[in-house]
Amino acid sequence: MFLGVIWGYSISLAKMAMSGGAHPFGVTMWTSLIGAGFLLTLNAARRQPISVKSDVMWLYVVCGLLGTVVPAILFFYAASRVPAGVLSITVTLAPILTFLFAALMGLERFASLRVLGVVCGAVAVVLLVGPETSLPDPSAVPWVLLACGAGVCYAVENMILTLRMPRGVNPYMMTCGMFIAAAVMITPVVIVTDSFVPLIWPWGQVEWAIIGIGATNAVAYGLFIYLISYAGPVFASQTGYTVTVFGVIWGMVIFGERHSVWIWLSLIVMLIGLALVLPRRHKRAAE
Repeated sequence: MFLGVIWGYSISLAKMAMSGGAHPFGVTMWTSLIGAGFLLTLNAARRQPISVKSDVMWLYVVCGLLGTVVPAILFFYAASRVPAGVLSITVTLAPILTFLFAALMGLERFASLRVLGVVCGAVAVVLLVGPETSLPDPSAVPWVLLACGAGVCYAVENMILTLRMPRGVNPYMMTCGMFIAAAVMITPVVIVTDSFVPLIWPWGQVEWAIIGIGATNAVAYGLFIYLISYAGPVFASQTGYTVTVFGVIWGMVIFGERHSVWIWLSLIVMLIGLALVLPRRHKRAAE
């Protein structure tokens, strides 16, 4: 619930930053640096240095790419053209795809209801982009699909963390390394494309939104990786439930968004799909 509230709010923050004219590359760089700085301070206070072992370093790079750089850029580009509520619905694709990938890899069992949940996820996306009266602007369809690409990245990252997370690695240590790697990868791109976003005082909407996204990601990502290590990828990705619901609510409260019947139907079908892929209680899970 906590992750849903703050991550759902960060979707509206992304829309604020993009509507203010910030470049997605520059925002991605700042949010990575802010998240890394926050977590470096936290780890230093807890006297837990960042691991530089080879089996962890490559994970920093891969997760920095799949968990921050690529999905953030896709999401920020979409945020300037798509309502926050619609963006929130696309987030739910991550847990549904996580189950699909886990089942294909033999980590989860295929079951008729859970497969139906995957189908519901696909139907929900069609409801978002198919009907002409679904989106306020029909030209936003490609941008909705772009946001869906972020969900694919998150699902792949979930599986990599599940399969390759080294023992004894603190979740916030992992998240900090991921943000550092993301910042290192995106900074040259920002320089080459001249997409730097200056944080000049006094801060306005864009600057405060960037700071908020960075702080939110630092806290939320660490808690999310903890959930993956403690309860497994499918359970952890149920966070998509609350992110979606609160993301829609924040969009209505902050931007006064009002959605068509197709959007609400898509939301309902997506949440039904997520409910169907929830992990079932059994003896092994209890142990």
